[in-house]
Amino acid sequence: MGLGDKIRNTAEKASGKVKETTGKATDNEKLEAEGKTDQFKGNAKNTVENAKDTLRGN
Repeated sequence: MGLGDKIRNTAEKASGKVKETTGKATDNEKLEAEGKTDQFKGNAKNTVENAKDTLRGN
């Protein structure tokens, strides 16, 4: 996985955590759900990239 991909995925997860926390603090269920989704997507992207690296032998 390239460094740029790692940074983007980590940023997406961090942004999702902020959204989730803000949603909880403001009782905004939609924002909280968006945050959880963003975190999930960041994790999923990392999993895919790690699988690609494994298949390439990196």
